[in-house]
Amino acid sequence: MKIISYNVNGIRAAIAKGFLEWLKSASPDVICLQEIKAIHEQIPVMEIEAAGYPYQYYFPAEKKGYSGVAILSKVAPKNVVYGTGIEYMDKEGRNLRADFDDFSVMSLYLPSGTNMDRLSHKFQYMDDFQEYINNLKKEIPNLIICGDYNICHEAIDIHDPIRNAKVSGFLPEERAWLDGFMKSGFIDSFRHFNKEPHNYSWWSYRANARNNNKGWRIDYNLVSEPLKNKMKRAVILPEAKHSDHCPVLVEMM
Repeated sequence: MKIISYNVNGIRAAIAKGFLEWLKSASPDVICLQEIKAIHEQIPVMEIEAAGYPYQYYFPAEKKGYSGVAILSKVAPKNVVYGTGIEYMDKEGRNLRADFDDFSVMSLYLPSGTNMDRLSHKFQYMDDFQEYINNLKKEIPNLIICGDYNICHEAIDIHDPIRNAKVSGFLPEERAWLDGFMKSGFIDSFRHFNKEPHNYSWWSYRANARNNNKGWRIDYNLVSEPLKNKMKRAVILPEAKHSDHCPVLVEMM
């Protein structure tokens, strides 16, 4: 099964840039979307179904044009869970899970820390999310959490670790949380297969950053330890340009 995670930075804007044509070509079995920025009525579900995805699940934020996650699938999940049951998280539409026969897939959009209030919110979210996942793994040990974590894990994951050392997304506290989250039982699927530098999933729109590959790797497919031997490959797909992010793929046996 091929699984892709993609922060589309507005699903309608991405579709206008050729997202559906790309989706047909890439043909993942499941794609997790973040930052859809749309309610169900604004999404061309028939066009998405025509692209090969009859099973579509959307969890928008209460605030219009903001946040929101989705899962599109070629195969029917056994169960779909909207949110975490934690009210402040679920108001922003940041977690959606689909349970399949062999594993469960979650689409996650972790908050960014654009200012002090949002940074505090981000840290609360990270702590509560860790506790939520610790409990969820007791019920669902075979879990793949796909999404925009808004954190670079290590210096190799960012183009300029020195100058960005005090920028949210690469703060020591954020990196320590992500490191601990991985060590709680998850594998960074991309780094499992690829140890090379200069592999990123997000680029600023400023200063021609994407063409110069001055990016950040903040999008991950984290695979729970029991599924380690089921991973076949993991790659980043920077040629897809419908967003300031690009898709990241993990293929499971």
